[in-house]
Amino acid sequence: MSELVLRMARDEDDPALRALLAEAGLPSDDVRSSRQSVVVAVEGDALQGSVGLEVFGPAALLRSLAVRTERRRAGLGGRLFERALDLAKEKRIEKLFLLTTSAEAFFARRGFETIDRDVAPEGIRQSRQFSDLCPSSAVCMVRRV
Repeated sequence: MSELVLRMARDEDDPALRALLAEAGLPSDDVRSSRQSVVVAVEGDALQGSVGLEVFGPAALLRSLAVRTERRRAGLGGRLFERALDLAKEKRIEKLFLLTTSAEAFFARRGFETIDRDVAPEGIRQSRQFSDLCPSSAVCMVRRV
């Protein structure tokens, strides 16, 4: 079995990344936009997970945290989140925001608090994730970096 490697996504990862997000029920229409940094978990040639940051000044939107179904509940989501947190620190992000319809407990265990969507910074509220891709029923959460 190959070693699992976390690395920055490359253009050639795009089809597998979109397929992973579709499998997880997450939007992928704007993945790989110029504002995003995406980390992928790769084992051999197979993409096993992903997480992204979309930066808006001192704040960022945590995006696309997904793990292949058969790899869930084995710590990969936590590893990806920790790498995203390290990346946020490198980019001098002060606060991480996210929208979720199904992983509120996962993120609460990692220090996120539920907030009203209207409290998020304007740039984040105007992102495609907030304004178009994620349903209005999604829970908005924030955490200091």
